[in-house]
Amino acid sequence: MRILKYIFLLLLLAIIGVTVYVATQKGDFEVTKSGLIKTQKSTVFSYVNDYRNWETFANWLDDKEIVYDYPAKTSGAGAYYSWNGSDNEGTLKTTSLKEGISITQKMEFNGTSSDVNWTFKDTVGGTKITIHSKGKMDVLTKIKVFFEGGITSLIGDMYGKSLRKLDATLDYEMKTYSIKVNGVVQRASGFYLKQTVTCKIKSLTKNIRIMMPQMIYFFKKNKLPQTGKPFVLYDKYDLPNNLVTFSVCVPVRDSISIEAGSDISSGKLNSFTSLKTTLVGDYSHSKEAWDKAYKYIQDNGFKENFAGHHVEVYTKTIEDIKNPSKWVTEIYIPVFPKAVAPIVTTPIASSTPAIVSEPVETKPEPIENQ
Repeated sequence: MRILKYIFLLLLLAIIGVTVYVATQKGDFEVTKSGLIKTQKSTVFSYVNDYRNWETFANWLDDKEIVYDYPAKTSGAGAYYSWNGSDNEGTLKTTSLKEGISITQKMEFNGTSSDVNWTFKDTVGGTKITIHSKGKMDVLTKIKVFFEGGITSLIGDMYGKSLRKLDATLDYEMKTYSIKVNGVVQRASGFYLKQTVTCKIKSLTKNIRIMMPQMIYFFKKNKLPQTGKPFVLYDKYDLPNNLVTFSVCVPVRDSISIEAGSDISSGKLNSFTSLKTTLVGDYSHSKEAWDKAYKYIQDNGFKENFAGHHVEVYTKTIEDIKNPSKWVTEIYIPVFPKAVAPIVTTPIASSTPAIVSEPVETKPEPIENQ
């Protein structure tokens, strides 16, 4: 028994000695990890830039009990989000970025503070991502990671798994989509609140990604009921000057008065005849969906009504499901209804004059309010 006591005492002293040694060491660390993502750089950058997508690939968030908190801004400089789970919590904030090139972040994660930098480079087969993390651990974290293989190994493994999950997610989600031209419908009327912006055409998608969650957050913060899915109205598309004016809108039941000076305003969309096209998949396929819709208009003899509104309705978004392959976007292009040509009938063996039917205007099938 005495020998066992000595052995136990020696082990205890060894553990205390190691703990004291680890606790007195510097908590600084620096880790770099790279990976190949088999998707074009612009798509990869946009996906990583929006924190609402991180649930699909961030390996350190693999916790069934985790709860996420998203603010109004989840992409671009100043964006952030936080999480709290059964055994981890933290906050990640974007401090700066260079569009399509790099994202710099500040992370607070389980007592560890670090500066994280993502760089994106075109390469053979897709996009090369390099993650560089530099930070400092507290005492408890230093002791914990020492017995788990060291901070460099742990963070490097965590980033490696995250990059592999990102590659697998984008490889499937970006390539899985469908486009269907539904035909001519009557788009219902209704009131909405909107935020309007004019920008360069190349910045359109980026601005929609920023503005949409801000509008949704505005409704939640002010406890406003929305009567349908958010949509975008295209007010002006000026190709010669490379400018587009558009409004991000959320439908409401009645007209709402907005305080003067606010960048939010109210409006009403009148019912109009339109060609409806449905995209199931990520927004990166939007141009193909619009092109297919315009080809249908041309091939079937419709005329575009330039006095009407061009609309994108986001019937299923990241707010509903995290998988981009399952997002649903409905496109409405205003068109003039086609009239049925006059029909001339000639009775057989009769001197009765031919009967000419009156032109009949087609009535598009109505659709439900979005």
